[in-house]
Amino acid sequence: MDERHASTPEDETKEARHGGHAPEPGSGTGAEPGAGADRRGETEEERADRRWQELLQEIRVAQTGVQILLGFLLTVVFTPLFHDLEQTDKTIYLVTVVLGSLSTGALIGPVSFHRIVSGRRVKPQAVAWASRLTFTGILLLLATLTAALFLILRVATHDPYVPWLVSGVLAWYLLCWFALPLWVRTRYAEGS
Repeated sequence: MDERHASTPEDETKEARHGGHAPEPGSGTGAEPGAGADRRGETEEERADRRWQELLQEIRVAQTGVQILLGFLLTVVFTPLFHDLEQTDKTIYLVTVVLGSLSTGALIGPVSFHRIVSGRRVKPQAVAWASRLTFTGILLLLATLTAALFLILRVATHDPYVPWLVSGVLAWYLLCWFALPLWVRTRYAEGS
């Protein structure tokens, strides 16, 4: 059989969505004119499906880290050393646990969101709200990591340079998580 005319299950799915013919990749004819197709030839629903899958992959990375961190933080209160901490350190610990809990809630939220609205034909809106929850979770994770690092270094060293070291790590997080992606977006985005 000629490879150019061989169809895959993915092609058959596209054919069913596009009225019996699968668009050629890159042709930009993935939908009827005016049907909401974008530069990729995706309809709004196809774009929402793709964005949802990408978001799930991103969430998996962040969820795992924040859940491990929160699990560790929750056990600290049951150690003998915890009761010997100064009140300031206990307060920092409590703030860190609350931040970790909020971050976990925000990063797991999109899964619950999807379950509740699934099948209601609101996926584009669900993806937008899930994306906001994920970004909120990342901001809360940033605060959690910073507070946890501050607490650990403060208890471990009692040195006056701890805030400076934590500020340096925070600057690194901000560079890696926000500044560099924003720079790439503005420098290389189409139309800029």
